[in-house]
Amino acid sequence: MEQIFVYGSLRSGFHHPAYEYISRYFTLVTDGKIKGSLYDMGGYPAAVPTEKDVFIVGELYHINHPDEFAWAIAQLDDYEGLNTEPGETPLYRRERATVYTNDGSTKAWVYWFNGDVSGKAVIAGGDILEYMQQKNKI
Repeated sequence: MEQIFVYGSLRSGFHHPAYEYISRYFTLVTDGKIKGSLYDMGGYPAAVPTEKDVFIVGELYHINHPDEFAWAIAQLDDYEGLNTEPGETPLYRRERATVYTNDGSTKAWVYWFNGDVSGKAVIAGGDILEYMQQKNKI
């Protein structure tokens, strides 16, 4: 079963127009987390993998119809900036990662940030939704 893990604008609680797309082709399985650090890039979060016990909170989805996966993931690749002009560096890269859930662990595709996070604020709990709620209270 092809699965994806999302932590930003594709999460159900984010209420972003992109979620409407993902919900057409993928079904929410459960909440989960992956090993990584999350950074505030201003208009979007950036996930960077790590071997440390630091986690990014998100949601695990599986494809509704396996025969549609190649097309559906290609659309998400485009949304995440993987498709660039010659000579440009993609904003993200898609790789398989271990997702930890209450039921154990599984593998899923995740979009890792492909740029520099120097000087950017670390999102200390790894949850962009919680971070934005705290930030908006100030």
